[in-house]
Amino acid sequence: MWWPSTVIGLGAGFAVASIPGALLGGLLGQAMDRRLRVQGWDDMRERLSGRAPMRDEELLFVLLGRLAKSDGRVAEQHIQQARQEMVRLDLAEAARLRAIAAFNRGKAGKDRLAHHLRRIRLQPHAAEGTLRACWRMAWADGKAGQHERELLLDWGQKLGLSQRQVQAISLEYEPRKMNAASGVMTYAAALRLLGVDADTEGDQVKQAYRCLVSRYHPDKLAGSGASEAQVREATERTRDLHQAYALIRKRRGL
Repeated sequence: MWWPSTVIGLGAGFAVASIPGALLGGLLGQAMDRRLRVQGWDDMRERLSGRAPMRDEELLFVLLGRLAKSDGRVAEQHIQQARQEMVRLDLAEAARLRAIAAFNRGKAGKDRLAHHLRRIRLQPHAAEGTLRACWRMAWADGKAGQHERELLLDWGQKLGLSQRQVQAISLEYEPRKMNAASGVMTYAAALRLLGVDADTEGDQVKQAYRCLVSRYHPDKLAGSGASEAQVREATERTRDLHQAYALIRKRRGL
């Protein structure tokens, strides 16, 4: 992708000093793009317009609002799910009001979201936590339509997740696949969580488990400025990984 300041620098440099100027201008523009973390032309236009940048939590509720309205109407379950996400994030009153405004903004479906999603893809916990909240919203009314699935596959890709990862997260929240009443994880769910198959070698299962725990352990967030909600998400994710690995080991006698 050609980033805005890089392109502008190339053009301006070429106009002033031909090819040598273009090279220098391109390098300066690239340095500016990296320093300002510009995520494409949409991001540049938004910044030049003087609008305040969208916070991560506002982005989340814009996404949730768009999902809720994706089939043409917002059900009561969607509204309840949005409220549950506010509770989950432990939002203060001012932040809760911003979240409500963002949810309503998302229902209008006018925002360009790609550059916002690319902005948080460098934060694995935030990226996956965002997608998990979106799947919870998609399944809130008991079904996830084709449009919702297409949106989530697209957003997942922009967040840096593979199609397999996006679909695996979907299965964790699919109502008929969840055993919420007992809180017991099934063997199939454990395999999906670790990203392995029933015939995967024991050493590979162990390696997959260790890799995921290393990636998602809440200790990885120490000193990173992560919110309490992100730490809770990481803690829950790590606990689920421990449970999944223990279940697979017991089932297969590893």
